[in-house]
Amino acid sequence: MTGERDGGGRGPLPKHDRTAKDIVTNLVSGAVAGAVAKSTIAPLDRAKITFQVSSKIRFTYLNCYTFLVDSARNEGFRYLWKGNSATMIRIMPYAAISFMSNEHYKNWFRAHSRDRQLSHSKRFLSGSLAGLTASTATYGLEVIRSRMAIHHDYNKIIPSLRKIIKNEGARSLYRGISPTLLGVSIYGGISFYTFGALKEWDPLGKDSLGELSIRRRLLYGAFAGLLGQSISYPLDVTRRRMQTGGSKGDKLERYSTMRKTMKHIAMNEGIRKGLYKGLSLNFIKGPISSSISYTVFDYVNHFFAGKESY
Repeated sequence: MTGERDGGGRGPLPKHDRTAKDIVTNLVSGAVAGAVAKSTIAPLDRAKITFQVSSKIRFTYLNCYTFLVDSARNEGFRYLWKGNSATMIRIMPYAAISFMSNEHYKNWFRAHSRDRQLSHSKRFLSGSLAGLTASTATYGLEVIRSRMAIHHDYNKIIPSLRKIIKNEGARSLYRGISPTLLGVSIYGGISFYTFGALKEWDPLGKDSLGELSIRRRLLYGAFAGLLGQSISYPLDVTRRRMQTGGSKGDKLERYSTMRKTMKHIAMNEGIRKGLYKGLSLNFIKGPISSSISYTVFDYVNHFFAGKESY
């Protein structure tokens, strides 16, 4: 893939010129990337959520395999993608806003720097702000999607929304938003920074045509996602418990705040088996998802815009 670099430390930008076409291109590219990535790993994501929200089921690869096989056998193969419609409704705008925001913040920081270059701290901050922007805009859909993934009574998006509001109040749609915003600020900063930096540095070297190969993009994206998710993982477990608290017989009080939730999990289940429960599954799921999303975004964005993003 060839294209004009947008200045990620290798030359000044003449001006901060984000046209409507650039914004739409980033939005479409991000939406496609998110949809492809999440649909690919939907069964693994469903298994991860099930183990995360339960304090009784111990995670092992065997238990995960058994869960997937039993679910497919008893409920049908399509059951593994239950809630994926809600996931698409959430992930497409989330990924679209996230990727578009990251490009926007990077360009803004470049335009307001003396040398028109993107420093390491500004690259990290761009990713963090992108995650915060996207999560704030789509958080309610994430709560609905989590309920649909683990509970038989939540089958469709609109009925699930009405049920949550009726039984728990509209504020419940924002339960768990504190650890979510903290988590995405860490994950977004680390993952966007790592992927952009690795593409620019390209430690493995380009191919014979001087291009960054798809294999390297996938590898860099996988490493970026793995690093970001591993560091922010306890916050992911915390937000899942807060989002689904009460939906499986849990008392809401224990999961009412981020501090109470983390303390309850740590004291009753331990750090490794509680706050890091299911992390090993993320070592499979996370790199697959992030490598696909970053690579698809690059190729779709290049197709429409004709330039590389760093």
